[in-house]
Amino acid sequence: MSGPFARAAALDRMAAEEFDVLVIGGGITGAGVALDAASRGLRTALVEHGDFASGTSSKSSKLVHGGLRYLQQREFRLVRENLTERRRLLANAPHLVSPMAFVVPLLGAGGLADEALARGYSTALWAYDLSGGLRIGHRHRRLSAPEVLTALPALRPDRVAGGFEYHDAFADDARLTLAVVRSAVLDHGAVAANYAVVAGLLTRPGTGGAVAGAVLDDGREVRAGVVVNATGVWADRVDALRDPGRRPTLRPAKGIHITVERSRLPVTTAGVLPVPGDSRSIFVVPWGDRVYLGTTDTEHTGPLDDPQCTPDDVAYLLGAANAALGEPLRSADVVGSWAGLRPLLDEVRSKRTSDLSRRHRVTADANVVTITGGKLTTYRKMAADAVDRAVEILGRGAGGSRTATLRLHGAAGGGGVATTGLALGRRGASDGSVGPSSADRLLRRRRTAGEGDPPGDYEDAVAAHLASRYGSEAVAVAALVEGDPDLGRPLVAGLPYLRAEAVHAARAEMAHTLDDVLSRRTRALLLARDASIAAAADVARLLAPELGWSPTRAGEEAASYVAAATKEREAAGLAPTTARPPAPQ
Repeated sequence: MSGPFARAAALDRMAAEEFDVLVIGGGITGAGVALDAASRGLRTALVEHGDFASGTSSKSSKLVHGGLRYLQQREFRLVRENLTERRRLLANAPHLVSPMAFVVPLLGAGGLADEALARGYSTALWAYDLSGGLRIGHRHRRLSAPEVLTALPALRPDRVAGGFEYHDAFADDARLTLAVVRSAVLDHGAVAANYAVVAGLLTRPGTGGAVAGAVLDDGREVRAGVVVNATGVWADRVDALRDPGRRPTLRPAKGIHITVERSRLPVTTAGVLPVPGDSRSIFVVPWGDRVYLGTTDTEHTGPLDDPQCTPDDVAYLLGAANAALGEPLRSADVVGSWAGLRPLLDEVRSKRTSDLSRRHRVTADANVVTITGGKLTTYRKMAADAVDRAVEILGRGAGGSRTATLRLHGAAGGGGVATTGLALGRRGASDGSVGPSSADRLLRRRRTAGEGDPPGDYEDAVAAHLASRYGSEAVAVAALVEGDPDLGRPLVAGLPYLRAEAVHAARAEMAHTLDDVLSRRTRALLLARDASIAAAADVARLLAPELGWSPTRAGEEAASYVAAATKEREAAGLAPTTARPPAPQ
């Protein structure tokens, strides 16, 4: 890989230059800080100890939302802030963030609604709309029982008494994080490197310990006027490099999700289901031909680097769902799972983690700005607040944040399906591959979509898939297929990803391992764990010439991925599932 988003060149540049801001942490918050700082004209570097978004930022609920339950906690300002940021993300990343309808069913014995509960939901949803929910272009509405069952046909009909519909938004968190990092680098001159571990902090002599940068584990020194600690649940660990006696400030909470085939949980939109015997609810969210359920919210006291989904976690989500479903789900139906840690502020020890605030906090000491707390939806605001503090420390004007209206890389042209210049192939082979075709023909059909034409064919589906992941950059992936039709074949059986996407990840998205490609550049691990295991060796061979791997190294990458994915499945107490063949086209 060459160019500004190449790791080797990035590390060389970091060692050669001095920066205004060094960001430690390549999750969504650190990515946001890098983009905010670079777009203000500050010389900015970012280092991440693993892959971009390899922590919490690839393992969230993938929702960009205001947080209905925060109204119950009287966090009205937080809800307004969340909904403001939701509107900005929909405008700035329309190719990655999509509006999504949510249905809240009213469940009761014999289909009779609890009117007190219904009034409570109605009041909360009116408050949600008036706090900013209306900015998505939809007002909540009351639904009849038949309307609820049309949206969520898997529910037990005898228990559905009606419901409500409201709107929020969905985003693939790992793709969003990567887009923010690439926007900082490609559009605003920042430099970023993954797999760059900070081993220590540099101090400036004669300043009483003021930090002047960081030392990486390969011995390189990265010098900067301000260091921003944006490492999420690892923030205390980084702060301890400077002050080993510092009291921990975070209380990690684990959230897990499980994935099932949509055929096992047929829904046409997202749903919010109550958890019997608990004050919480879970989401049921369609994602292609899969549906995921989540989330839990339990205190985590184990290692930060590898949280696991447990059998109890799976049982909690299945139990919550099965209380409302007509056909119960079994653990054998679970084809994927993920566990992430929320970096919650440790403010009140007596509270459950689910009751802790999702607000963020910015502190500064000795030229280190630490940003903690928060959530995916508010990453931009968190980043702006952190850079404001960094600018104060630098003592020179850089202007205010510009990211409120800054479109992310790939958003050029706007719209949820940006296919400008997109050249893909038509279905031509029995194995589902895509061969060369006319770009003009494809674009004419995509441009007329929604004007009375019937739903698109296979070619349209591929175009929409790529556009929803790459926006205007989809043309680069399509060009790979034009050059080599074999790259139009599926990457993993039963999933929409193309082999071209793995090649693009290696060439243009700083992917360095098989796990980078199957877990985050695509989401194969989350959506079809065992199918991705079956494909691991083949994908490793595909990546080998791109990343300079020998046959031995490719085999090791495949073995490592299979071992990690198998460990994840076994930790959750799940049996292997049979890889589903690709759907007929």
